[in-house]
Amino acid sequence: MYELRDSDEARRFLLQGLWWQRVAPPRPGSVRATLEWALEIASSGQDLPPLGFVADVGHAAFGQDHDAPPDRDTLAVPALPITLLRTYEDHVLGKLYADWTFGRAGDALRRYKGRDQARGLAFLVRQFARRSGFQGVRLSPGVIKSLLEVPPDDVHTQGFESLARDGVQSALTPQYEMLIAAARRTAEVLGPEDISQLERGTALKPEGEQLAERQVLRAAHLLESALPQHRPRPRQRCREVPTHILDEDTYPVGGFTSLATRGSVESLLHSQLAYMEQDERPDLFDIKFLRDELLYYARDENQFLRRRRTFALVLYPDLDQTRFKDRGLEFQRGVLLLALLTTIVRKLSEWLSADALAFRFVFVVEGQNDPLKPERDLLASLFRDEVANGSVQLPCESADRVEGLCTGWARRSLCHALLIDTQARHLHVGDTTINRLQIDGPRPALGDADSELMVSEGDDPLESWTAVLQEILQRWI
Repeated sequence: MYELRDSDEARRFLLQGLWWQRVAPPRPGSVRATLEWALEIASSGQDLPPLGFVADVGHAAFGQDHDAPPDRDTLAVPALPITLLRTYEDHVLGKLYADWTFGRAGDALRRYKGRDQARGLAFLVRQFARRSGFQGVRLSPGVIKSLLEVPPDDVHTQGFESLARDGVQSALTPQYEMLIAAARRTAEVLGPEDISQLERGTALKPEGEQLAERQVLRAAHLLESALPQHRPRPRQRCREVPTHILDEDTYPVGGFTSLATRGSVESLLHSQLAYMEQDERPDLFDIKFLRDELLYYARDENQFLRRRRTFALVLYPDLDQTRFKDRGLEFQRGVLLLALLTTIVRKLSEWLSADALAFRFVFVVEGQNDPLKPERDLLASLFRDEVANGSVQLPCESADRVEGLCTGWARRSLCHALLIDTQARHLHVGDTTINRLQIDGPRPALGDADSELMVSEGDDPLESWTAVLQEILQRWI
């Protein structure tokens, strides 16, 4: 770990680091942007990598590397270890360009505006450092601010003169060697939860607010990775409830597909109007009309029926007791529950894409008491796009209104309800398939409305959560 307390040494580290960048040649025009990215990283409490690496990541992520590659002879910089830079290009930059997670992160960052781009890039560098074990240099952000007050041309020139006069700063070479080793032992630059946060914009939140969301996304990835890739077959005795209203889900398929001699005036070919004559009656148009010889557009009148399906997930107030971490589990029970719900929505939306799906997370409240508000806010953040288009809703209702809500949904769609609590819950609603999920320990229990709850046994408690997830999806497909 390097800590530069001397402001002159920190200044040399920054000035010389600008000349180590390889994605784009060192130019005065890119100095200010690189310093702003570095200031965002250092001011957030992170260790700062060399500015050459920060510039390379920023240029590659924001698509500023499409210029023709510079001639290496024109970029000859004194005192730079060329062999080390060639290795850095192969192992570090080569990994960035070949990694799919970095590509998606760059697509997400390019949609940001203003300072958010620098904050998003700082998030990317922080997550790469955490996953790879890389440790940068600790220095005062005031040194970077002082360089921002200097004209970019002077900063650019001072870095070149420092290399020629003083040689390479002592921390730069070990930092690049550490970057190469970190890139070689890292499978992917970012994790799935990092990509999700960048694409949804939640990566800009304070780090404390990101912790729970990151844990839910990581747990959901673990649960989803244990599921089969293809949609499983539905059960033989699947409970089907016919909907009472089908007209709203009936759509004609296709456009005009052929020509016919019968049809409405609106579908008449415009070319048939050439048979009209102004003076003589009956004209050729009238004769063809009487003989049914005029041509009309025709189309296939087949109908496509989309089945309406509503999934009600009822969460009772006692679930605040699931904010507890059991021995043998990496996550709290509540985090695993939210990960399970997230995976259910994601997989059902993928496997039942031909149906009209509606997910209703009903949070039961008792008067003004709302103990599950943090969980509701977290689900609202995870399903921001789904909430915006109406496929996911998160209403708060009293316990006596849950039955009426399910009854109303069952009149218009095939309705499934999952009662989630730490104790046994019962609900009797006509035309609704009821399932119960009880979480009173490290292993959840699942059952029907009237049957006994069953707990999946296994060596690893996480396998029980995966088994419950598969059982719920099997019942609801």
